[in-house]
Amino acid sequence: MKRSSKGFMNKGNSKKTWMIPLAILLVILISVVGFIGFSKWQEGQEAQRRQNLAEELTQNYLDALRSGEMTDYVALLSEDSIAASPYSREEITERYENVFSAIGATNLNESMTELRLDEETDTYHFAYTLSMDTSLGTIEDLNYETTLREEEDEMLVDWRTNLIFPDLEEGDLVKLKYEEGNRGSLNDRNGNLLAGNGDAWQAGLHPSALGEGGDRETALSTIADKFGQDKASLESLLEQSWVTPDSFVPFTIVEEGNTPEVKGVMYQQTSTRIYPLSEAAAHLTGYTGQATAEDVEKNPTLQAGDIIGKSGLEAAFDQRLRGTKGGQIFIETEDGERKSVLIESDIKDGENIRLTIDVDLQKMYYDQLQGEPGTAVVMEPETGEILVAASSPSYDPQLFVRGISSEAFQAYNEDSNTPFVARYAARYAPGSTFKILTAMIGLDLNVTTPEKTHTIEGLQWSPQDDSFGSHQITRVSDAVTEVDLQAAITYSDNIYFAMEALEMGGSAFVKELSQFPFGASMNLPFSMQPAQISNSGALDKPTLLADTAYGQGELLMSPIHQISFYSAVANEGLMTFPSLELDEETETNQLNPVEVESAQIVKEDLINAVEDSNGTAHPFASLPFRVGAKTGTAEVEKDGVNVTNGFVYAIDADDNEFSFIGFLEGKSSGDVVERFLPILPALKEAE
Repeated sequence: MKRSSKGFMNKGNSKKTWMIPLAILLVILISVVGFIGFSKWQEGQEAQRRQNLAEELTQNYLDALRSGEMTDYVALLSEDSIAASPYSREEITERYENVFSAIGATNLNESMTELRLDEETDTYHFAYTLSMDTSLGTIEDLNYETTLREEEDEMLVDWRTNLIFPDLEEGDLVKLKYEEGNRGSLNDRNGNLLAGNGDAWQAGLHPSALGEGGDRETALSTIADKFGQDKASLESLLEQSWVTPDSFVPFTIVEEGNTPEVKGVMYQQTSTRIYPLSEAAAHLTGYTGQATAEDVEKNPTLQAGDIIGKSGLEAAFDQRLRGTKGGQIFIETEDGERKSVLIESDIKDGENIRLTIDVDLQKMYYDQLQGEPGTAVVMEPETGEILVAASSPSYDPQLFVRGISSEAFQAYNEDSNTPFVARYAARYAPGSTFKILTAMIGLDLNVTTPEKTHTIEGLQWSPQDDSFGSHQITRVSDAVTEVDLQAAITYSDNIYFAMEALEMGGSAFVKELSQFPFGASMNLPFSMQPAQISNSGALDKPTLLADTAYGQGELLMSPIHQISFYSAVANEGLMTFPSLELDEETETNQLNPVEVESAQIVKEDLINAVEDSNGTAHPFASLPFRVGAKTGTAEVEKDGVNVTNGFVYAIDADDNEFSFIGFLEGKSSGDVVERFLPILPALKEAE
C-alpha cells in the first residue's frame, strides 16, 4: 500500500515538473519576441530621426547657398572635413565670398536634389544641381555630391574644395577675364552726339620729376591749382604701395589739346566719355563714373571699377548703353593651366539711343537762360516729342567723369541756385498759364460760355457771403468791367476765373481736372514727382477752389506737366504725353480730357490775347508767324519772403509745329516773354 501510494504521488509531481520549464520557455520566448520588436521599433525611430536630421540639414544647406549667407553655410560643415582641408572655417567663408563676388554670382538655385542612404556604409549621400547668374551670364548644370556626417548628435556636411565648383581642387583658382563692350551713345534726333566716347588725355604724376622737399610741395601745389585738384588727394595717390619714382600715377582726364607743360605731370592718350553740349544738356545726359562698392552691392553682376551711368539718361538707360561683357570664367591649376571653362560669352557693344532732342535748339535755349534759375521746354504738340529740355544753372558733367575735386563739388552743392536741380522736372505753382485748363473745363461743363460776362469792379474781390473771411482775390488790371472769357484771358483776370470755378463747384472741378493725368507717372526716363491738384486731392474750401482756378492754391506742376497738359488746346482736345526717345514704331500716347469745341474756343482766345495790344502776351505779335500764348506770374514764398515766378506758354497757331514753355524764378511773366521772344523764330526754322 505504501508503495502504491508513493507511486501515485510521483506521477503528479512529474506533470508539474514538466509544466514549469514550459512556462519559463514561454516567458523567455515572449521576452525575446518583445525585445526584438522593441529593438526594431527603436531602430525605426532612430532611422526616422536620422532621416529628419538629414533632410533638415540639406534644406538649411541649400537655403544658405541661395541667400549667399556664407557664415551660415560654413556653420553646417563637419569639423572632420574642415580639419582634413587646408582651410579654416573663416578661410572657407572668405574664399566663397571672394570667388562669388569676383564673378558676380547671384540667384543661386537648385534644379535637382537627391538624398540617399548607403545601407552598406550607413552613410547619407547628398547630390544637387545648381545654376547661378554671373557677370558673364548664367552658369547652369553644376553637379555636386557630398556625404553627411554625424558629430555629437548633430548631422553636418562633409566639405571639399569641389563644393565651390565641381572641377575645383585644392590649389586651383577661379578666374574671370573679360572685356567691356563699347558704351553706346546718346544722340539727338539728327544723329548729333549728346554723350559718347571720345579721345582724351590722362594726366598723371611723375614722382621723380616732382623733386624733393620744398620743390615737391611747390610742384604739387601748382598741379592742384592748374588742374582743379586737392593737394592732399594728390599726395595720397603718391603714397600707394605700387608707386615707384618712374611710375605714371593718373589723377585726372583732360580734353584733347588741353595738355599744358607742368613740372611733374605726364600725359597718356586714352578714351573717355564726352559731352559736347556740356552744361547745356547736363541734366538730361547726366554722367558716368566707376562702380562703387555700394553699386556692386545693389547689382552684383557689376565689378568694382566698371563704368556705369551715375545720373540722368546715362543712369536711366545704363543697361542698354553698357551692353554686354565678353570673356570667360574658368578654373586654373597651380601651374597656370586652364583646366575648365565655366562660362564664355562674346562682347556686345552697347546700344546707340536716339533722342527727340535737337542739339542746336537745346544749346540756344540754354544760353538764353543766361545762367539764371529757370527752364525752357519745347515740344511737338501732336507727337509729344521733346525738342528742348534746358535747365539753368547747370554743371559740367565732364568734371565728374574726370574726377571732380571736393572743392568743385562743394561749390556746386552749396550754390543757393541749386545747379543739380533739373527745373523742367521740378514742381511749381503754374500761375495763370493754368487758366487754359480752367477755361476748357468751364466750357465742357457749360458753366463758362464765350458770351457770359461777370461785372467786376476794382482790383480786389471776395464773395459777399463771407465764405472767404479776410481772403481777397486780386487782378492786375481793372481796365474792363464787363469781363467775358476772351477779356479774362487777354487781361489774365484772376477774379473772373475764381468766380467761374466757384460756380462749377469743387467736386465737379476736381472731377474734370482728373481727366488729366494728375498723380500719374509721365513715363519719362528721369525722376519727376506727379502733378497735384491739392495736398489732399480735394478742393473742399472756397478759397482753395478759387485760388486753384488761376494756378495758385496748393496746385503743383512741373514745366513738363504744363506743356503736356496744355497740348489739349493745340490738339483739339487731345492731350499728348511727352516722349524723349525717338522711336518710329511707338504710337503717340494721348488722352481726350476735353471737348473739341472747348479747345478750339480757348485756342482762338490765346491767339487773340497775342494780337490784342492790351494782352499780356502781345509782344509775340511781332513774330513773322501767328502764335497763341498765355502768360503766368505765380506768387510764392521763399525764405519767408514773397517772390514771383514767371511763365509763358506759346503754340504755333497755324501749323502746330511747336509748343513752348519758358520759366524764370524770381521774375515776372513779362521778363520771360522778353527773354525768349528773340529766339522763338528758330522753332519754325528748325522744322
